[in-house]
Amino acid sequence: MPRLEPLPLEEVPGLEPIGKMYESVYGFVPNGVRIMARRPAIVEGFLHLRRSVMDPATSTVPPELKNLVSLIASKTHGCRYCQAHAVYGADRAGFDRARLAAVWDYESSDLFDEAERVTLQFAVDAASVPNGVTDDSYRAMREHWTEGQIVEILAVVALFGFLNRWNDSLGTPLEDPSHHAATQAVGAQGWAAGKHQHHHEGPDA
Repeated sequence: MPRLEPLPLEEVPGLEPIGKMYESVYGFVPNGVRIMARRPAIVEGFLHLRRSVMDPATSTVPPELKNLVSLIASKTHGCRYCQAHAVYGADRAGFDRARLAAVWDYESSDLFDEAERVTLQFAVDAASVPNGVTDDSYRAMREHWTEGQIVEILAVVALFGFLNRWNDSLGTPLEDPSHHAATQAVGAQGWAAGKHQHHHEGPDA
């Protein structure tokens, strides 16, 4: 059971348009946002930040790589809810599922080039507690990315740091589409819903 129940956004003054936007773009309103709806200003601020960090129209870093960064950062933190949402978002965008599964082994997989390996390692270091980023990490990143692009990549890790702590602390229950996508794409790599299992579903296989 969730520690706080998700709310229907259509019942929260001012949030009905946001609910409709999520339904049309994402297919459903994430339960984490529905729990956040108890404070509408936080929902609005979060969405503005998310759009600024992840919008492919303004990004100079490949959106697929940003998605992989969000997945590996969430895995490093241990938030299975956010891992599932990264996978679901990748599916919605048509990204390669093979690379999603292989991100668990980014250091050795031939599906990633050197710039991507450096970036994913940077994401792991930045998401670790204690923080593992060093001057050498930045030197490696500068061989492949501009300063502005490094800011974009680190912003993805930081955005998902907020989401990881939010959803892991709440035990936010996964929605059926995100649960299904993660089970299909990365279940064989050890992903399971854990405490984010939807209360009406059976245990993971």
